[in-house]
Amino acid sequence: MKIKLENVKPMEIEQRSFEIITEELGRELPEDTAPIIKRCIHTSADFDYADNLCFSDDVVKKARLALQKGACIVTDTQMAKAGINKNMLAKYGGEVYCFMSDEDVAAKARENGTTRATASMDKAAQLDRPLIFAIGNAPTALVRLYELIEEKKIAPELIIGVPVGFVNVVQAKELIMQADVPYIVARGRKGGSNIAACICNALLYGMQS
Repeated sequence: MKIKLENVKPMEIEQRSFEIITEELGRELPEDTAPIIKRCIHTSADFDYADNLCFSDDVVKKARLALQKGACIVTDTQMAKAGINKNMLAKYGGEVYCFMSDEDVAAKARENGTTRATASMDKAAQLDRPLIFAIGNAPTALVRLYELIEEKKIAPELIIGVPVGFVNVVQAKELIMQADVPYIVARGRKGGSNIAACICNALLYGMQS
């Protein structure tokens, strides 16, 4: 069998990928959320994100306003931190934080018998900056964020809740959707650090247009 390759120039590969995604979706997506959904599909080659991504009201507009005023992004993995476009974020005065490897976070987790992700959310709550949380790995981070919101100790500009896995993943996401904060959540078990990063980037890239 002869295999036929598409003749696509290197600088046009991403554009062609998005064209294929649009063709295969076969339906219109909401104008404001379509770039985020399509970038998640582009990152994962998983079309389920067209159905399992959930958005609170006006979340894209609210998130971009937060970024414009210098919101910082807190992630639960170094992988997500590495994948976020930090140069573009810095144009608006924002930074990316991940406290998972910090010694004080590890010590606090041991002392309290919690995960590092839980302890890292407590540390993030001490930041005197507008915050966006991009959680792609640890449902315990989402649970702790929900508790901090309920205790009125934190008021995130946005929570991106896309941890992947099996234990308390579904439940943690549902908690965030019940909290009184803007959210982008991948309902169900799917997600990951790459998805958390690509949602952040989709928000940033949309600010250029």
